[in-house]
Amino acid sequence: MTVTTDLDIAVGDGIPARRRRRDRPSRVAVTAARAVSVLVLLGVWWLVARLEIWSEVILPPPGRVWQAFVDSVTTHDGRRGLAGYYLWQHLWASFWRILNGLFWSIVIGVPVGLLLGTSRWFRLLVEPYVSFLRSLPPLAYFSLLIIWFGIDDTSKIWLLFLAGFPPIALATASGVLSVRPGHIESARALGASRRQVLLYTILPSTLPDVITGVRIAIGFTWTTIVAAETSNGVPGIGGLAWSTKNQLQTHIAILCVIVIGITAFALDALVRRVEQRVVPWKGRV
Repeated sequence: MTVTTDLDIAVGDGIPARRRRRDRPSRVAVTAARAVSVLVLLGVWWLVARLEIWSEVILPPPGRVWQAFVDSVTTHDGRRGLAGYYLWQHLWASFWRILNGLFWSIVIGVPVGLLLGTSRWFRLLVEPYVSFLRSLPPLAYFSLLIIWFGIDDTSKIWLLFLAGFPPIALATASGVLSVRPGHIESARALGASRRQVLLYTILPSTLPDVITGVRIAIGFTWTTIVAAETSNGVPGIGGLAWSTKNQLQTHIAILCVIVIGITAFALDALVRRVEQRVVPWKGRV
């Protein structure tokens, strides 16, 4: 009789784990495939621009966007970078605002989510407001924030906080509500207090959902950064992108979009790496 072990069988699909590892593409193959796809995209972009299907105002060639990048990191014509700041200064200004908004989103969103998941009355009273806030576009209330807090960074950080808070709170609440009742009952049967159940049973079980909420919040804050920097947003990568409309600087706008996308992707990859370290059991249960 053949004995099947956990090493041989992958959980859930019944496919041998060794076979799954063999069928999985290597990192080199994945990297090469992604590099080829980028080269193909650049080639199509260059060809369309070369054929002059649209004017350069609509679609500038890749070379002009590259020149904008070179200008953004050098001093030219007596001016530093773009709009008087180097590219990394624009990026850091936006990144600092996002980090501040995310910090307060996590600090306030996680406790609110825990209360939403553990208190029925709190959920009935507060969840509609959190859902209402989540459904609002940022520009709908940014004018109010400027009136209340001025045009400096305070209003921008508030806007980014309000963009990141709802997904973190709702994801945390969903994680709490999905904790198996048997786990809580077992902890109570062993004599755990309400505080101990929260700290050692509910929180660890909810952590994957909290991290998922943080990942979603990161995406929301990056999509909100241009709106946040429409007023007095320079230095700032979103403010730089917004300023290009005045002189139809499409090549600079595309550069900003690429920088925002790459930075957001890198930050999300960092959070996923942290997730793999902190909650390695996610997806295996």
